[in-house]
Amino acid sequence: MSNQKDEQLSDQRLVTAVLNGDRHAFGLIIKKTEGLVAQMTFKMISSPGDRKDIAQDVYLKAFKNLRGFKFQSKLSTWIGQIAYNTCLHYLEKKKLVLLDNFGEDSESPLNHISEDLKNDTEDILFGKELAALLNTEIEQLKPLYKMLISLYHQEELSYAEIAEITSLPEGTVKNYLFRARKTLKENILLKYKRNEL
Repeated sequence: MSNQKDEQLSDQRLVTAVLNGDRHAFGLIIKKTEGLVAQMTFKMISSPGDRKDIAQDVYLKAFKNLRGFKFQSKLSTWIGQIAYNTCLHYLEKKKLVLLDNFGEDSESPLNHISEDLKNDTEDILFGKELAALLNTEIEQLKPLYKMLISLYHQEELSYAEIAEITSLPEGTVKNYLFRARKTLKENILLKYKRNEL
């Protein structure tokens, strides 16, 4: 809890410094959040040239709107929201598919991933020889799935933090992560079996 309070104080100091004209403080904000912004843009945007432009656009928007930041969330979450919306706008403008059009199941959405599936997936993905295959298969997923897997597994954000960044209900985030993992598992099993033949 104190760690979160310290981070909030740090966020407040940085924002106050930037608003008082300290450009170095904004550089610290970039340094603090660039990993998150990079993960999001790299997973959602396939064009390397556009990724750089989008990341710059994210920080330009953050700088312009910093006075409106109300400290209701962490600064990194707020910048994550800007990054997500900027990537989303880019994909919509390019008419790119954000995720597969799955029909909604008649059953309730899967809010919890069964422990068996998690363990099963971890067993399948275990081993160095499958690491490259995993990365390749993640890159084949639709942009939203790639980004969610990245935020949850690499950035280690909670479901609640991802929901806040994406403005998706927490149950939807869990459901999409479940689908992304399931697709990954199926694709890897398919390729692994095909390579064994």
